[in-house]
Order: sequence, then structure tokens, then C-alpha cells
Amino acid sequence: MLNDLIEIIVHTDDALLALVAENILLAYSVLFLIIMLETGLIVFPFLPGDGLLFSAGVVAASTDLNVWILLIALMIAATIGNIVNYYVGKLLGERFKQSNNYFVKNYLIKHLPKAQEFYDKHGERAIIFGRFLPIVRTYIPFLAGVVSMEKQLFIKNTIFGAVAWISIFLLLGFFVGEIPWVKNNYGLIFIGLIIITLLPLVFSVFKKIKN
Repeated sequence: MLNDLIEIIVHTDDALLALVAENILLAYSVLFLIIMLETGLIVFPFLPGDGLLFSAGVVAASTDLNVWILLIALMIAATIGNIVNYYVGKLLGERFKQSNNYFVKNYLIKHLPKAQEFYDKHGERAIIFGRFLPIVRTYIPFLAGVVSMEKQLFIKNTIFGAVAWISIFLLLGFFVGEIPWVKNNYGLIFIGLIIITLLPLVFSVFKKIKN
């Protein structure tokens, strides 16, 4: 499965087609795992979330991969990932507060009040809309756990965010994937999706540096 996962990251559309042709149950499992890992562990922000969902939709339109099974499975994966990430953050947050480590005390703990203020003010929107920002979506649930965001509120917005994110990108790929122009320019569209979803993050960083 590890080789399949790496192939999908590097050659998303071709690897997915090959995997579906070889073993459709494995294809569901690998897609589930990638989405869960990207949202569930802070060491996997590089996994191809948006592009992968679009690709999965395109592949489902022309193979035996059932888009509706995939839709439900990936919503569950995205929800589980966020919840796991939240609890990891909650566990480590308590340890951070009790730590005597110089870096933790002078850099992490120092910024926790700001993070707490942010989640108190924007937490619900951050959990939902953060889904659409590559890299950021991996860290938002973790930090929500670190600052102990109210659990029920977090889970509710995690589900809303997962439903919106998975539905938009997966179904977009499924319904437009068979259009000839999309087929002929798939690589360009894949790169374009990555750039478009990264733009808000780049703009935010640039604005902060400028100020």
C-alpha cells in the first residue's frame, strides 16, 4: 500500500487509474488513508488533498469507482482525521504547558494566548473554511486541540467542513471530468487547483511580511 500511496502523490491520475484497474477495494482504501492522514497528522501537510479529490472524481466518471461510495468514505476520512488531530493537539497542549523546554516556553507557550483569542473569535469559520487551504487545514484542528476549543463545537464544524470540501472537489471532478477540454488539459487544471487554493495563504504571508 505504501508504494501505491507514493505513486498517487507523484502521478495522481495515472496511478489512480492503474490502481482502480488492479484492485478497486485497495483504491478506496488508499484514497481514504491519504485524506485521513493529510487532515489527521501534522507531519503530512504535503499530501495532495484538493487535486486528489478532483482526480478521484475524474477517475470515478470513467471507471468502476463509485463516486457516491467514495463521497461518503472520504467525508468520514476527513472527519476522523480532524478529530484525531484535535485530540493529539489537546494531549500535546497539556504537555506544552507543563514543559520546561526553552523552545516550548519561549516560543510556543508565548503565542498560545493569541491562538486562544483567534479560536475564541474565529474558531467555527476557521474549522470550516480552513478545509480549503492546503497545509493550513492540517494544522487548524491540531491548534484547536492545543487551545482546547470546545469539543462539540469543533466536531460540528469539522463535519460541515468535511462535507463541503469533499463534495465540491470530488463532484466537480466527476461532473466535468468527461468534458474533452478538461481531459486534454488535465495536468494544467491539476496545477491550477493547487495554485488557486494556495493563493490565500501566500497572500496572507506576504501581507504579514509587508507589515
